[in-house]
Amino acid sequence: MAQEETQQKIQQNDQPQVLINAQYIKDLSFENPEAPSCFTKIKTPPKIDLALDVRANKIEEDNYEVTLKINAKALNEKDTLFVIELDFAGVFSIKNCPSDEQREQILLIYCPSLLFPFARRVVADVSRDGGFQPLMVNPVDFAGLYLQQKNKNKAAN
Repeated sequence: MAQEETQQKIQQNDQPQVLINAQYIKDLSFENPEAPSCFTKIKTPPKIDLALDVRANKIEEDNYEVTLKINAKALNEKDTLFVIELDFAGVFSIKNCPSDEQREQILLIYCPSLLFPFARRVVADVSRDGGFQPLMVNPVDFAGLYLQQKNKNKAAN
């Protein structure tokens, strides 16, 4: 009853409505190329190289797949301790969106913000299950990344 009233209020205000239909691991890879010898060589905390990307694709009218791509590599001096590649995705429905720009912001800022805690947990669990300390990816400012990418695109044009 309360959910129906909330949906009616959203529709009356003509505010964008975002629904999460599904979230899932689309692709996951963990490599431990130096095992088991790497476990005896670790003397200092490894250097972590981290890359993050967001992609959005229209599936059908009002439905989009948003994919959060996380690539992490742990290095100890010259050895690679582990590599994690994760594509964590969600299917989102967006209704009542007045402009393409607002839809883009929802897809590239709001949606990945909803997916991030779950993707972060997957990365932590996989690194721990690989025999290392859990890799806790720091929170991400998706709005800042979005603006940075927009400015980069403007400068290129």
